[in-house]
This record gives sequence, C-alpha cells and structure tokens, in this order.
Amino acid sequence: MKIHHEGTNVLIMLALMLAAINVPAWIFLPPVVLPAICSGISLVVYLFVFNFFRCPQRHYRGPQENMVISSVDGRVVALETVTEPEFIKGEAIQLSVFMSPLNVHANWFPVNGKVDYVKHHKGRFLSAYLPKSSTQNERSTIGIITPAGQKLTVRQIAGAMARRIVTYARRGSEATIDEHLGFIKFGSRVDIFLPTDSEVLVKLGQVTRGGLTPVAILKPKPNESLQERVITDND
Repeated sequence: MKIHHEGTNVLIMLALMLAAINVPAWIFLPPVVLPAICSGISLVVYLFVFNFFRCPQRHYRGPQENMVISSVDGRVVALETVTEPEFIKGEAIQLSVFMSPLNVHANWFPVNGKVDYVKHHKGRFLSAYLPKSSTQNERSTIGIITPAGQKLTVRQIAGAMARRIVTYARRGSEATIDEHLGFIKFGSRVDIFLPTDSEVLVKLGQVTRGGLTPVAILKPKPNESLQERVITDND
C-alpha cells in the first residue's frame, strides 16, 4: 500500500515518539505485562495513522466527457439546491461527501478542465457533518471550468479533528480526474457545487470512492468552449 507524501514526516515522527516511550518501558517497567500493553496500544495508534495516510492508485476507466467523479471516499451527507456565491455566483446543486478518519483522505479533481479560482478561508473547526461547516469552517475553494464551459466549485472543509487543509490546485493549472487536487488531515468533508441542470447519479447516504464513483452528468454546452470562455473573461 502506497503512503501519501503528506504522511511521511508524520509517520516518522510518530515512530520516533512511540519508540521513545516503549524502549524505556521495556527496560524499566516490571512486570512484562505492562510494557506489552504499552507496545500493543502504540501499535494500534501507529496502524491507525498509517491507515489514514494510505494513498491507493486509481484511474477512472469510464467515459469522462461531461462526467463528474467523486473527489473523495466517504458518504453523501447533503444533496440540495443552494446559492454558491464564490465562484458560480448563483444557484447550484450542492453534493457533500463526509470522510470519517477511516477513509482515504486524498482529494481528486472531479472533472477535467482548467482551474480558474483558488482561495483559502480561515474559520472554525465544527464537525464536518454539520451543514453550517460548509460556510463557517476552515476551508479552501477551487473553481473549475470544463472544456465545454461548465463551471464547478469544489470546497475542501476542515472538521473537528482536521486541522490542516492542503490544496495543490493552482489558478491556471490543468484539472484532471486521475490527479489529486489536495489532501485533508484527520476527518473532514468535500462539497461539489454543480450546475442546476446536472443529472445527479447518487443519493443521500450513498458511499462514494474518490476518483472512481460517478456522481453526476453535466448538461453539454456545445456552443461555449473553454477557449471562448477565457476570451470573454479577458475582454
């Protein structure tokens, strides 16, 4: 199992800390049962963190045109029409997936296209399961324009345990379904805001897999290409 590079330093430091606890325990703590319990607890802690930073290699093999693929592993906790004022700047379908600490926490791009907007917002650390976490928690917003001109917003949201959001997406860079847009450490949520005419393929409570589960189909817009959109924006 490959480990995400975000976890390399964490795992090294954790191993050193646990060694600093367990070596003296085996030397100075009688009887044997006490250091054995200490080592057992340490192993469980290390395996939990190791499991959190796993990074499976995934490639979506279905048709990609107009398809939206889940950005993360987790469970769909919100599916409603809302106002998205930051990038779409209008009504959108909000599709939110909550990640537990046991899920893979790498975040994939949901569509192919061009990153047109990236902004980090400081905020609170409420439970990511709560609806208000989308606008009140620490978060990063990524705006993407597809080759057909559709606009999507992806929002990485920190949770009660998550204290660091890492965003690799940069304005002007390419967005590709098989690539990571970021990583969130220790429990969190990702919202995808879709055009209101999108066909949603998932339901509340459904489990998704990042980079693999189709979650929506975008309505084609053959008369508006990405190039035309960029020219319009620069006028």
